[in-house]
Amino acid sequence: VQLQASGGGLVQAGGSLRLSCAVSGRIFSNYGVGWFRQAQGKEREFVAGISWGSGTTNYADSVKGRFTISRDNAKSTVFLQMNSLKPEDTAVYVCAARSSTYSRYAYWGQGTLVTVSS
Repeated sequence: VQLQASGGGLVQAGGSLRLSCAVSGRIFSNYGVGWFRQAQGKEREFVAGISWGSGTTNYADSVKGRFTISRDNAKSTVFLQMNSLKPEDTAVYVCAARSSTYSRYAYWGQGTLVTVSS
């Protein structure tokens, strides 16, 4: 499984961005895809995740109500719609995949930088 994130950029606080994660290779309905982020000098943290088959989603408390994760199975793409962005959302965002809800994220793509100016 290969993943490629895109869509990052510079945006003012309060603005929006949509990130895309193109997924290639063999992926099954029990797989999950997640978004993570890592700000400079901080540890990587989970942002949002979605089940490839059921579409069940979960979010970090820090982004609930502002970010929405979705998928387009036909296009093998997962999206992260980010609204009401804050300077503290500035980070490199990476998408990853795992083979089940109970597995670790084993497949990682390259990141895309999101910068939110105040």
